[in-house]
Amino acid sequence: MKTKKYLSKKFIVGTSMLMATAGLVGSALYASAYQGDPNVKGPNYTAECHTTMTKAFENNDYNAWKELMAGRGRVTQVVNEGNFSRFAEAHKLALEGKMDEAKKIRTELGLGLKNGAGQGRGMGRGVNNNK
Repeated sequence: MKTKKYLSKKFIVGTSMLMATAGLVGSALYASAYQGDPNVKGPNYTAECHTTMTKAFENNDYNAWKELMAGRGRVTQVVNEGNFSRFAEAHKLALEGKMDEAKKIRTELGLGLKNGAGQGRGMGRGVNNNK
């Protein structure tokens, strides 16, 4: 009887761990699907925000973009007033389907790097790297 209880507990723990791992992998894939691709709607997408964001990019309006983003995500730590025009250019290239060119700019800015490279270069910390 002890063997059945042990196997039952082992099965429950193993199944729980498997489900948790699957959930983490699934959510990571979902979250990374829209990053850098303006054609994929993120989890916080609204038509109103999309319109405001599009206008901010078209007008190179860093302050409108910053207000809309309200400190959400690492992108707000990296993109600043000095490099916003490059970020807007990457967005435009991505809309045109020029994903390699857009990715190059995003990498240059320190975005989309899975290993954390590009952090700590002063971007988004009150330092303007374009001076």
